[in-house]
Order: sequence, then C-alpha cells, then structure tokens
Amino acid sequence: MPVIRHEIFINAPIHVCFDLARNVDVHTETTGKTKERAIDGVTKGVMEEGGSVTWEAIHLGIKQTLTAKIIEMKKPYHFTDVMIKGAFHSFTHVHEFIESRTGTIMKDTFTYQSPLGVLGVIADKVFLEKYMRNFIVSRAIELKKIAEK
Repeated sequence: MPVIRHEIFINAPIHVCFDLARNVDVHTETTGKTKERAIDGVTKGVMEEGGSVTWEAIHLGIKQTLTAKIIEMKKPYHFTDVMIKGAFHSFTHVHEFIESRTGTIMKDTFTYQSPLGVLGVIADKVFLEKYMRNFIVSRAIELKKIAEK
C-alpha cells in the first residue's frame, strides 16, 4: 500500500492554512489542471468534521467521480478525510498543521490502495504513485501561494 508524504512551509498563520486546506472553493482553485469541481455534498465553503464532498475531475485523461468524507478533525492542527466511493480501493489523507516561528508547516500523508489487485500494484509502480505524489505536491504549492498573498 503506497504512502505519500509531503511537507511544505507556508508563511501564514496556522488557522489560515487549516481553513484554506478544507475549503472546497480553494480546492477547486488549486486543482485547475484536473478540472476538479464539487458536484454533491459540501459544494462551497469550508468542510467540517462529518462533511462529505463528491468531486468530478479528469485524472489520467478519464473523467472520474470520487466522494470523500472528513472523519476526524482537531482545529487547527489536523483533519483526516477518507474515500467513501471512487476509483481507488481505498484512501486516507491526513492533513497536519504545525506552528512554526514565522508560519506553518503543512504535512500531507496520503495512503491508498489501488483497485484491481496485482494489476493495481503494477500500475502503482509504473505511474500511479508518481502521479499522485505530483498531484499532492502541486496542490500544496498552489495552496501556499494563496495563503501567502
């Protein structure tokens, strides 16, 4: 089961980073390459614990939908979302925020299991893990730009 970890420093207060990371509108803005848009559940504003959102996006040239739900939250330090329905067999995305002297360290830990058994494992090794890492890093960089404006 692949685990993707990413850490980025953001020159903004922890509460700003925390709120931006769970804002549906900001998520849409930071994922322009995949044309993500919320089509069900929380479709605007800030997600709270227990909230779910269904995303429609184009990944790997294929239009897909995915429903995620925030299952745990401790403001403004972390929240965890999991896939309820979508292309993966499963995923868990832990978002952590750590106050630093001059800003916030944002950490993402994305653990997923591909569908299709052995074929999914091969896909992970060939392209999927790299694709997902690039997606998470790109989104973090875009969120940093918004937070530091």
